[in-house]
Amino acid sequence: MTNGRYKKILDGMPQGVFVFDDKLRVKFTNAAFRRSLFNTIYKQGTLAQVLGCKETGKCGEGAFCGNCVFLRVMRSAVEQGTEQEETFYTTAVHNGRTDKLSMRIRVLPIEGKGKLFLGLTDGTYQTEMEREMLSAQQMQRRLLPAGKSMGGITYAYTYIPKYGVGGDLPEVYELDGQTYGVLSDVSGKGISAGMLSAFLKAAFDKKQPDLALALSALNAKFNELNQDERSYITVSAVRMDKNAGKLRYAVAGHNVPILLKNNDGIHEIESPAPPISNWMPDFAYAERELSFEKGDILVMCTDGVTECTNIAGEQFGIERVESVLLQSTSAEDFIAKIKAALSVYCGGEYSDDITAVAFDL
Repeated sequence: MTNGRYKKILDGMPQGVFVFDDKLRVKFTNAAFRRSLFNTIYKQGTLAQVLGCKETGKCGEGAFCGNCVFLRVMRSAVEQGTEQEETFYTTAVHNGRTDKLSMRIRVLPIEGKGKLFLGLTDGTYQTEMEREMLSAQQMQRRLLPAGKSMGGITYAYTYIPKYGVGGDLPEVYELDGQTYGVLSDVSGKGISAGMLSAFLKAAFDKKQPDLALALSALNAKFNELNQDERSYITVSAVRMDKNAGKLRYAVAGHNVPILLKNNDGIHEIESPAPPISNWMPDFAYAERELSFEKGDILVMCTDGVTECTNIAGEQFGIERVESVLLQSTSAEDFIAKIKAALSVYCGGEYSDDITAVAFDL
């Protein structure tokens, strides 16, 4: 096998690979190494070049070269002629955000008498995954509501995904002069949950004025995915007619009821129904109606809010959400207060995605 064929194989590896000689001069870097943490264009050259080092002077003789983990491991491998390994921690900046990363460097001789050495960097591929995660985060955030008012009704919301990409999806839109609010929570967390929420974004029919029919159609589309029984989506959907003072709603398994703050206190809107799933594929969802008055505040939140736990393992609970709502003067005020209350109660460590939406009726 020729050297060119060796390089082609190494270039296709997801793991970062570099080859250097006993003079510590890098002879080859593969694609994963070049586009990873180091973001270099050099396939060969000095160590400083391929690492993008800003140290002036000759490579290996600068003031900070003694702190270079790559240099230390490579020198040790050359001097001892044996496999060397070390893990270090660093940071990488992607799209203005600084991420903490760990990387393991492993170096071993690959040619007689230690003339050439192979270096492997575990963690380079993880860096690529970090970039993919950032792209997924940006894509998902474009799915979130953009404004603060819809159909003459002002609203506010908070969205805090547990793993950067989450399974909660708040939606606010207008149809035929009425304001709609939809809050969903898909099973799971992270990338898989984000993919399911993307399906939800595309599959929920926002041109259907009847929320019950919209949920039934969503349930049918979900069943076409042939997901296992562990996958499901809970949904709370409301339609607000400001002129008529009427609120219509439909719920699919959402375990946190919609809350309405009237002049006479808190109303918990109950509507038992199974989630969007393959458990009951032909279930017919129902739409119900409730009156509201000027000054009322409507709140929807996912179970990440109510099930957020403190250091003692106690859940935040629906009662605390209601207490915050009773002390709120507007939708924006409620969102600010609930974020502060959760941060204090849970210490800023959340076990699930945190999402809440509030409307000034």
